[in-house]
Amino acid sequence: MTGLRVLAVDDEPPALDELAYVLRADARVEIVHTADDATAALRVLRDTEVDAVFLDIRMPGLDGTVLGRVLAQFARAPQIVFVTAYEGHAVDAFEIKATDYILKPVRPERLGLAITRVTQAAEEAGWADAVPESAPAEPEPMPVELGGVTRFVTPAEVLYVEAQGDYARLHTSGGSHLVRIPLNSLSERWSGAGFVRVHRSHLVALSAIEELRLDSGRCTIVVGGAELPVARRHVRELRDLLVRRARRSS
Repeated sequence: MTGLRVLAVDDEPPALDELAYVLRADARVEIVHTADDATAALRVLRDTEVDAVFLDIRMPGLDGTVLGRVLAQFARAPQIVFVTAYEGHAVDAFEIKATDYILKPVRPERLGLAITRVTQAAEEAGWADAVPESAPAEPEPMPVELGGVTRFVTPAEVLYVEAQGDYARLHTSGGSHLVRIPLNSLSERWSGAGFVRVHRSHLVALSAIEELRLDSGRCTIVVGGAELPVARRHVRELRDLLVRRARRSS
């Protein structure tokens, strides 16, 4: 693909100049437009098509998350990379389906990683245009905070999910991550990714189930070494799914 056309948006001139400078220094970026607020950004986008918008969040007037939601409605929506000094907007980034989320101060190597992700996503989008509409979309990853750094956990990494009030805890082979999303919402979003609801408190990756145990009418499963309960109303469905999986693999 040709070089990226990007728009950098920040209401603080020094931060905007630095962001634009680092973007221009990357050989994969062809054109860098700048805007000092959301209104100016929309004027640029009215007249110019860009591949990605590198967007500050805390801005006067229309803030970055609101602008991001507006951009997501475009017929040809640009990718969004949030560049912010605040950690508390990762859920907003997830809902808007942002490509990346960078914390200030911006390091060139971290921005380079974001550009890599933008490039890969643009290439994948070009491939996806040739896929029949009936092909299921890959569920989006989940942003998690680790020591001040935001990373994205894909559904393929998750063994099971545990409800904790309005939050959900993602259990992976490397640990667990608490995210601000109800289990019911996550169950809907990941319904096409091989996850099955086994209990009001648990969502499980079908491929991660190691054992199914029945004892005195009580059903449990073993996932990642943990024994989880299966609600009675889910037992028959789960057994049928496991049988069909076993037949496909035999």
